[in-house]
Amino acid sequence: MTDDKAPPSGRALWRRLDLYEKFEHAVILVLTTLIAAIILAALWNLLLRVVALAAWPDLFDPTDPVVFQTVFGAIFTVIIALEFKRSLLVATERRFGVVQVRVVVLIAMLAVVRKVIILDLNDTEPGKMFALAAAILALGIVYWLVRDQDRRERIGRTQDG
Repeated sequence: MTDDKAPPSGRALWRRLDLYEKFEHAVILVLTTLIAAIILAALWNLLLRVVALAAWPDLFDPTDPVVFQTVFGAIFTVIIALEFKRSLLVATERRFGVVQVRVVVLIAMLAVVRKVIILDLNDTEPGKMFALAAAILALGIVYWLVRDQDRRERIGRTQDG
């Protein structure tokens, strides 16, 4: 049993797109390929660091805060790139606009959290810590507002249909 109301995909979707939408999809395809290459390079770098930690534990102590921050900074870099790539793929599959505020805010929150993790708290000025805390709070509020607006729009669509 097939669903006749399923949205078109693949070539059927491509034929339905106008010229600008085809251009957007082509750009997203190129960006996705570039981001995939960046993810692979970042993952390779992370793997090399972890192997070095395992192979030479006397040179690289994983309990050393600098080593810990470096490894987790690299992990967050991969996570941020994966989330960015996923958001581009979702935009093409669901035919949303390329820029989705909620996803951009989520990626920004991940980037700020990554920055907090890799900071050396002994050498960081209080003003910088305050700025990062304010950024996280502001991004959290924006994310909550956007999510709440999306929820209200979904409820409105279900009541209308």
